Amino acid sequence: MASNRFEAGAWLDRVLGAAAAVLLFGLMMLTTADVIGRYIFNWPLRGAFEITELLLLALIFAGLPLASRSDEHVTLDFIDMLLGARGRQLLRRLIDLICGVIILGLAWRVLVKAGKIAAYGDTTEVLRLPVGPFVYFMAVMVAITGVVHLVKVLLPSRPDVAPRFDPDKVSTT
Repeated sequence: MASNRFEAGAWLDRVLGAAAAVLLFGLMMLTTADVIGRYIFNWPLRGAFEITELLLLALIFAGLPLASRSDEHVTLDFIDMLLGARGRQLLRRLIDLICGVIILGLAWRVLVKAGKIAAYGDTTEVLRLPVGPFVYFMAVMVAITGVVHLVKVLLPSRPDVAPRFDPDKVSTT
């Protein structure tokens, strides 16, 4: 059952992973151009700071569903040691249920805020870029993250597939 979940969500990993890679590359190019322009030609890119902020926002929120889907959030497992395999799986499902409901509530609030920001016509200071679409993007990514957690309640990953921390293993990252 977990392999079906993996296959069904693989497209999400590919799309959001590609988007994150493009955003990160854009940030790298923008920073490089701004530094070269600022320090070599004494001509910084106008609005580079604003674009950097917006690209970082998009990068972080595009990565949120990816981190949730692959269980890469920071976790504390001191309770896990006291439970058996079945207890750990039930606890994991309960946590995913609570996280999914809370995150969907946050998505709703962000969506309400996005509507207000779009209605006000808020823009960035220098380039006058509309902020509303970015906040709508945040709401969508937060909602996808909530759905990811709720799907994990129904289709949990198998304990033998989930990455486990090994204190004796040297980290490659």
